[in-house]
Order: sequence, then structure tokens, then C-alpha cells
Amino acid sequence: MTGIPGRERRHVTVKGVVQGVGFRPFVYTLAEEYGLSGWVTNNAAGVEAEVEGPAAAVAAFCARIGTRPPPLAVVESVEERALPLENDGSVFTIRPSSGGPGRTLVSPDTATCDACMSELADPADRRHRHPFITCTHCGPRFTVVTALPYDRANTTMADFPMCADCAREYADPADRRFHAQPIACHACGPRLTLRTGPGDLSAPRDAEALAEARRLLADGAVLAVKGIGGYHLACDAGDPAAVRALRKRKNRGGKPFAVLADSPETVRRLAHLGPAEEELLLGPRKPVVLLRRRDTASEAVAPGVAPGSPDLGFLLPYTPVHRLLLGLPGDPPGPTVLVMTSGNRAGEPIVTDDEEALTRLAGLADAWLTHDRPVHVPCDDSVVRVCAGAELPVRRSRGYAPFPVALPVPVLPALAVGGDLKNTFCAGDGRYAWLSAHVGDMDDLATLTAFERATGHLTDLTGVAPRLLVADRHPGYRSAQWAVRTAAARGLPLRRVQHHHAHVASCMAEHGLDGSAPVIGVAFDGTGYGDDGAVWGGEVLLADYDGYRRFAHLGYVPLPGGDAAVRNPYRMTLSHLRAADLPWTEELPCAAAATPEERRLLARQLERELNCVPTSSMGRLFDAVSSLAGVCHRVEYEAQAAMELENAALGNLTGPLADDERDDAYRFILRTSRQDPAAPLIADPGPVLAAAAADVLGGVTAGPVARRFHRAVIALVQEVCAVARDRTGIRTVALSGGVFCNALLTEGCAAVLERDGFTVLRHRRVPPNDGGLALGQLIVAARAQD
Repeated sequence: MTGIPGRERRHVTVKGVVQGVGFRPFVYTLAEEYGLSGWVTNNAAGVEAEVEGPAAAVAAFCARIGTRPPPLAVVESVEERALPLENDGSVFTIRPSSGGPGRTLVSPDTATCDACMSELADPADRRHRHPFITCTHCGPRFTVVTALPYDRANTTMADFPMCADCAREYADPADRRFHAQPIACHACGPRLTLRTGPGDLSAPRDAEALAEARRLLADGAVLAVKGIGGYHLACDAGDPAAVRALRKRKNRGGKPFAVLADSPETVRRLAHLGPAEEELLLGPRKPVVLLRRRDTASEAVAPGVAPGSPDLGFLLPYTPVHRLLLGLPGDPPGPTVLVMTSGNRAGEPIVTDDEEALTRLAGLADAWLTHDRPVHVPCDDSVVRVCAGAELPVRRSRGYAPFPVALPVPVLPALAVGGDLKNTFCAGDGRYAWLSAHVGDMDDLATLTAFERATGHLTDLTGVAPRLLVADRHPGYRSAQWAVRTAAARGLPLRRVQHHHAHVASCMAEHGLDGSAPVIGVAFDGTGYGDDGAVWGGEVLLADYDGYRRFAHLGYVPLPGGDAAVRNPYRMTLSHLRAADLPWTEELPCAAAATPEERRLLARQLERELNCVPTSSMGRLFDAVSSLAGVCHRVEYEAQAAMELENAALGNLTGPLADDERDDAYRFILRTSRQDPAAPLIADPGPVLAAAAADVLGGVTAGPVARRFHRAVIALVQEVCAVARDRTGIRTVALSGGVFCNALLTEGCAAVLERDGFTVLRHRRVPPNDGGLALGQLIVAARAQD
């Protein structure tokens, strides 16, 4: 039917994060508000709707659908087209989901909302103390979705039929749980069980299980707790014996644990909490937020939680189980802060399977608080810090993955496999790149298996059918070797991208640069395979997506023994001292850390250049200065020496390093090649080592040495970028690589460069470390060519 004056019918397609976020109920309510007829459905393209009614009402509906969506929705586009009138009365319906071509975006897992937390604590509510309370605006999404479109049948809730009460709420447009797919209650939802081992046949359930779990935690036990994305290991953070036991059992070394606090008030009491940090802690993603601890932290957090670190990683309850473990009003007293660390053995991926948890976590946990809702895909906690008032991702996972990064240029359907440390991979197609959740370090079969499963899940979920694989150039990377095997098996081309070029491209891509103009890319990290076979890591590149030129780098020094130098920073210090013609006097802490026999063997190794690949790594230079200053001689986890050097620099710091006008900073010397004027500038670290060694021998403590070194690196970045601008006219600088997880360095570099008139790009959406590497690989190798 056509031609009725003042009435119209329109078809609307909404794309973006619009499934699993209450978008269909929102559209239904909006149509009811404007008195429109029609329908709404989910399909592979997103959400589609048709509405009919007065022209003004239809126009208002179309205007609001993209500008005032539900809290968790992210609308990427709204497409409309006029249709003939159907005169279908005043009824608006939600139709069953359909398939078809196209692609929609899945919401990340989202922290339990305030409304659900209030119901959880309300004795009058039928979901009082329900461990799986959720609604349209919160709860698991990514880790429970098995296929699209997002309906209960395509989630791990498929085996939990709704009871009559839940079904009524699910069908009621006025209810907060209208079409909430994970909806459940005590009568029909998953159930908790507390187990003490594989043969436990009389395990307590539900409320009894929670009460016993709280008692065990209060008594000093280590508990394996099944969460949204896998198992955690938990203990009372204030119990030194429990923390020691967990650290020893997990072979954790000195690596800090994250802690789960019962309230923002507890966090404020124990740590310095600024507005930006508080927003992150209380927001829907609820990552681990790194905060500077207060002196009062020892009241609830044992020293062994984060030994040697002035920071603590805090998170607030993001699931009902967390809230119940910490206690509701009227519960017996218990810990207010819990250690909450990934449920795995050192180097392995997080455990998700229940039976596997009983075996792989045996000897680590005293009991298992588990449940019968499967975890379809593992997802670790995200970790962030605030740098110069902005979020700096350290690990991008729960709450963020698989939300895509919009790309400034289209890419072919491709899969970029990332690196071997802090691995994430990336599927891309068109204008979107989907970064995976954190996989981990690719150093064992279990992680490789988890990697392969996760690539399959993400490409299925996003509909990306890779026509290209992309990997790092390092011949020994397991991720690259997987790509070689997979490319051969599937008959796909494989492209390799230089490590530091990928870092710079990642920063460019997240800032929306189309690559038409190059940037000065400062890529500082620990390890990256160089074009000359050396270990790069202190690089300044003139780069776009098509390629790069190495403009400057740290001077090469030998990396004696490869990984042995990484594990023992004093070896790196002694190598730097020898390269600078500085003596290994025993009064230096780095020399004293080695036995006379070890120093003799190391000197011979360096002299004969045995297993001494050259390196320009800034990460290794941070390690060397850390040992030289007496801060850290042996590491138990990646970047420990550099992190402790940053912590030493922060001690008694009264203002930004960029504002420190004292002339006591160390200085690098920039050298040029007389034979080849086009050769890269060499930043000679020798004068820095000489000045730092003289300070240490003169009795200067670690704090001033660390601050002077940081200021020297900031000055080096400033000087090299100025020279690059003078020679090329480039005025945009991208800061990337794992060294820029150092907030003190990042803030200082950004401040001096902006003061000099540069546009400074630093990471805010993906990590600067290798967790963001795959994004750069993708856009370099898979960019669609005109």
C-alpha cells in the first residue's frame, strides 16, 4: 500500500556492537514510544528493523536509534531506505534472529552492573545471592558466544532452559532482562560447587559452597575460582603465609600479583586513586589498574604480594561470585582484599576446562570453586595504567577483546599472528581489525594449542576468512613457525613484517593515520629481529605503512649468552662497560654480582665473540643501568630490572622529569658515519655508562642515578627527533615498543616533544608492547592496494 499522506515506512540497518547489548529491546521500546508498527531482528549484518507510522515519528525514531543507544552498544553506522507502506497496524514485534551475509560485532564481557549488584545484596529480591545474576546491560558475552547471531542457543547458556519466571522477564519489553540471553536465576541457572579434588563426591553446592570457600580463604587456603574467562587462583592478600604459599606453588618468582578489593573506599585507603584511575576501576570494563600504594597498604596487603614495587594492581568485583566471596552485609568477617591471579602454572595459558583444572591446578590450589557454565574461549584480566591523564593499556583482554579497532585504510581478509611474548593475534578485513584476548608467551605446547583454538574462534566469530597470513621476521618465533606451517597447509601467502616497523605502524593505525605521510617512529623494546641479523631494540625509524628507513639507533654492544644476559642483567652491564672501555672494578654492584670466575669466563667470551650477537636494545640498556645502580642483578620475570629502575627513579620525585632543569643528567653522544652520510645516526651509550659508574663509585644512591638515566633517554629522543625534523620536515612522532609501558619515560618524552612543536602519538587503545604488535603487522602487510 502506498500514497497515504503523512505516513511512511523505512528499513533501518544498524551496524556495530549491537548484539548482546540489549539493542533489540531498545528498538522495541523506542518504536512503542513513538507509536510505530514493524519489526526488529538480529542477523549477521547487525540489527535490522522496519518501522511504519507518522512521518515525523519515523524521522524521530531514526534520529535516536544511532545517537542514544543502550549503554554497552557502539553504533558504527545507521543505514536507512524508504519502503512502500504495508499498513500493518500498531504492532511492533521482535522477530527471531536470522543468518545471511554480513558481519556484526560482538560485545566484550562486561562487569556486573550496579542494578544487578543491588539485587544480589537485596534479601527481598528473587536473585538474592545468585552467583550468575546478569541483565541486558552486563555479564558475559565474548567468552560464552559460540556463534552468531547472538541468541541463547548460540551461547554456553544453551543447556540451561529458562524457568517460567525468567521466561516471563525475558519476554517483557518493560523488564531490564528483556531478551537478555544469559538470564538465569537460582531455579534454572548454573550452579556453584566447591571441590577438593577429582574424587570429591560430596561437594557442597551454591550457598554452602560459597560459605565454605570464604571460610577457607579466611583460614589461609589457596582457592581456584572459576570466573568469566577461566580460573583464577585466590588467597587472602593480607595473609603473608598464604601469599608465600601461592607464590611458591605457582613458581611466580617476584612478579607482582593483582589484588581484588571489596570497595573503592578500600582502594582509596591503600593506594593513591586519581579521577582517571577511579573511572577505570568503576567503569564497565573493570581492568586491573596499576596504582601507587600508600604507606597504609600494609594493613591489608602482605609485602609478598608485590615485592619491591611501589605499585599495586587493583581491580574491583566484576562478577557476582567476586562480590559474594568478599562478602555481603551480614556475612561473617573475611578478607577485604584477595590476591586474584591467573589460574595456570608459570608459562601456561589460563585454565578454562573444569576437569583439566582439577589436574593442572593440583598442587597449586587447596580447593576449587567451580560451576557448570562452560567457558567457550579463555580471556585473562586486562591491565592498564594512567599516563599523563590518559589510559595506557599494558594488557588488552577482558572487557576490551574482541572489540575492534577501526582502521584508517581497508585491509584484505588476513590473520596477523603477533610475536612470541605477550602474544595477541589480529584478524582483519575491510576497515576493522579484531585483536584477540591475551594469549601469553608462546613457549610451550599448551599455549600453542590455546593460540590455535583462539584463532579459529575469533575468525569464525568475525567472519574473517583469511586470504593472507602475516608474521614477524624472526626465524625462531613459534608464532611465525605456526604461520609458516598453516600457510603451507592452507595454500595461503605469508608475509613477514619487521618487528619495530610493526610497532610504529600499530601506533599509527590506532591514531587513524592513513600512511600517506611518514612519521618519526621511536621504537624502544627488549628484542626485535633486525634486518642485519642483530637484535634491534633502540630504533628511530622514518616510517609509513609501505616501509621504513632506519634513521638512528643505539650503538651495538654484545649480548653475551643471549637469554643468559636477559636473565642476568649484570652480564649486560659488564658488556656495556667493556664496550665503553670502562673497568670492571669490584666496587661496582654489577661486578660484585658475578663471581671472579664468572667474570673471567665472561671476559673471554666477549673477547672471542662467542655467542655474542650484537644488540641495539634499549630494554637491555635499562637492564644494564638497573644492575649498575645496584637495583636488580637477576630477573624472575620479563622487564623486572627495567621496572625496578623506573620505581627507583620515582622515589622522592617532586615533579615531571621534563621540567627538571638541572644539568646533572647523563648524555648520549650522537655519532655519524664519515664514509656514508646516509647511514643511521649512532647513539653511543658509553658516556652514559661512564657517568653513571662514576656516580655509583662516588656514593650516589640508586634513585638519582635512575632519574638521571631517564632524563638522558628523554634528551636523546628529543635530540634525534629534532635532527630528523631538520633533515626531513617530519613533525609527527610515534612512541611505541614495550619500553614505553614506562609511564615516567613516556610522559617525559611526550612533554619535551610537544614543547618542541611535534605531534606526539602514544598508545591509548592497544598496548605499546608486543600485545599490540599484530595490529601493526596487519596494516603493513594486508593493506589493500589501489
